[in-house]
Amino acid sequence: MASPSKDLLPGRGDIYSALQAGPSGSARRPAEKSPTVLSEAALKFAEESVDVDTAISTVVISGFARVIEFLLIALSGLAIQLVYVYPNEGFPAIYPIAILCGATLSVMGFQSIDIYSPHALRTIVRQNSKLLVAWVGVFALMALIAFFLKMGDSFSRVWLALWFSIGLAILLAFRVGLAMLVRHWTRTGRLERRAVVVGGGEPAAQLIRALEASNDTDIRICGVFDDRSDDRSPAVIAGYPKLGNIDQLVEFARRTRIDLLIVSLPISAEQRVLSLMEKLWVLPVDIRMSAHTNKLRFRPRSYSYIGDVPFIDVFDRPITDWDYVVKWVFDRFLGLLLLIAALPVMALVAIAIKLDSRGPVLFRQKRYGFNNELIEVFKFRSMYVDQCDATAAKLVTRGDPRVTRVGRFIRKTSLDELPQLFNVMRGELSLVGPRPHALQAKAADQLYDSVVVSYFARHRVKPGITGWAQINGWRGETDTPEKIQRRVECDLYYIENWSVLFDLYILAMTPIALLRKKEHAY
Repeated sequence: MASPSKDLLPGRGDIYSALQAGPSGSARRPAEKSPTVLSEAALKFAEESVDVDTAISTVVISGFARVIEFLLIALSGLAIQLVYVYPNEGFPAIYPIAILCGATLSVMGFQSIDIYSPHALRTIVRQNSKLLVAWVGVFALMALIAFFLKMGDSFSRVWLALWFSIGLAILLAFRVGLAMLVRHWTRTGRLERRAVVVGGGEPAAQLIRALEASNDTDIRICGVFDDRSDDRSPAVIAGYPKLGNIDQLVEFARRTRIDLLIVSLPISAEQRVLSLMEKLWVLPVDIRMSAHTNKLRFRPRSYSYIGDVPFIDVFDRPITDWDYVVKWVFDRFLGLLLLIAALPVMALVAIAIKLDSRGPVLFRQKRYGFNNELIEVFKFRSMYVDQCDATAAKLVTRGDPRVTRVGRFIRKTSLDELPQLFNVMRGELSLVGPRPHALQAKAADQLYDSVVVSYFARHRVKPGITGWAQINGWRGETDTPEKIQRRVECDLYYIENWSVLFDLYILAMTPIALLRKKEHAY
């Protein structure tokens, strides 16, 4: 596949082009910025302890609950058949068929009475009483089907009674344990979405009151951010403090976990909304625009809802819910296999480095990871120990005297990257993703984020050992602005089009790309 052209870049159609160009519609490069200072209130909130870096998805929890309950029902029925029926009747196939039908009808019944919702999973008495009703209904339906099919005598009544009672006891025990676990996760913040309201004044106050009036939401509002002065946007809005302006919001989201940005501006404020999106879309968060006060109404399917409040989806955080689980399993399982397979090669490289020059075998370098977090990436040392460049302030060029003889070979073949499999197992890197860049990496003597407007948008996902940019030839030296521009374009295309098959394709093409494009790596 060829690298994407600019009209194939990710985003939402024309809004992406607009964000690239800026609110004025003319292409530009960012000016040098001084570090953003947070307000005292924002700093205090950002320093609050958060149990984990990312929230646990309620979609995944309810999905696992369905799978576990299906297995509990099926296994309990099968176990009772083996203990009670098998000694006398052997293993009639009609029992497993009935067990699978019963487990399927049960999960469908539980779904129909809405006991997989986040609110239901937190309760004990209410969800268990509804579960009991559904369980009785399922067995009554199965008995009715057996009666009409004249198959009632084919089943042991004792087996049916035992399956009903033991299966119910197991389900109730599981639900109690799950409710206690969900309550714990709720208390520690793992099951809440930490939200920020963007835009102040009365529209923000109406939005907050509407969210608070909704019966079942997983939202915790952290505060309000608005560029306007206090006379138009007061310091406290519906009981929540204004924590700063939009530039400070970006820094705030880098320091603490934010899952959702809620824009309270009207759709008609097009230029202001576009100006906000230009700054905010680089963050790994969901961005929703409030629609509950808009006079312009769309079809119901055009909205998403938080509680009873309608929103328009602007941007989604990439690789979430089940996609996150799939990629996590993919990285750990395949990463372990690749690490085991690479150990002999890594041992030979380590010996060669030791014989070639003094110093440690491994080189640690701080790089930007997910959401601009600093991570320490492992590499085989390819430079003389007294000339290693920990921040990559100076690009490695052809014939660079800092690079050792072994270093030239392992850099051209990318063998120096193999220790990053340890970063994958530690959860800091993915196998496939945008390559992590060093802190002072430059293109034509300019920092990357000074060259590319959308540079930080590539940090919305976890970085990887290889990526779409690398197999399309954009690896190695970035001595011109175009090279880093094209690399970022490929990274953004990957983020918007991620799939397991895409990852497998990139992994399969990486060795071919390394052989084809050696001239770019020094």
